[in-house]
Amino acid sequence: MAKKESTFLNMLLALSLVALVASAVLGFVYEVTKEPIARAKAERQNAALRSVLPPFDNDPVKEMYKKAVDGDTLYFFPARRGDSLVGIAVETFSPKGFGGMIRLMVGFLPDGTINKIAVLEHNETPGLGDKMDPAKSDFELQFEGKNPKTFKLAVTKDGGDVDAITASTISSRAFCDAVERAYKNLDLTKGGAQ
Repeated sequence: MAKKESTFLNMLLALSLVALVASAVLGFVYEVTKEPIARAKAERQNAALRSVLPPFDNDPVKEMYKKAVDGDTLYFFPARRGDSLVGIAVETFSPKGFGGMIRLMVGFLPDGTINKIAVLEHNETPGLGDKMDPAKSDFELQFEGKNPKTFKLAVTKDGGDVDAITASTISSRAFCDAVERAYKNLDLTKGGAQ
């Protein structure tokens, strides 16, 4: 078999064929995984809602509304039992984490009291800032049952009521910032509370 001469046209055709095959495979993998990824994300969101809100019988995701705040978006999930509002969960954020953006789900009762908080996403330092995660420490417990009207959402070093995670003041401040952002934008009348 004779060896083909490498010409610009031959190389261009070979490279185009490789790019076409690679993009077709990538598109196929995307289509195959798109649905399972969306289901997994929805299940994580529903699990977070169940963990931060009192028992409810509606579908908070269907009643979700959002608000653009500080260059990002807050998502509000009203939870009801029968016709009564039992709480609103807020998917909130703070760009001030040591490792960048953190995202939390904060559950509020109809009077504005914090019910529970779930950490959705963070890139904080393992063994330090990642202690904001309930699986790694009890840091978030100091927020439960507190009403931000009287509980200052800042670390004690900044004159607030929150005991910072040891050696992770920046992460603790970011956590407080995310909870404060959720509270400041919480509209309990929109969720149906009186």
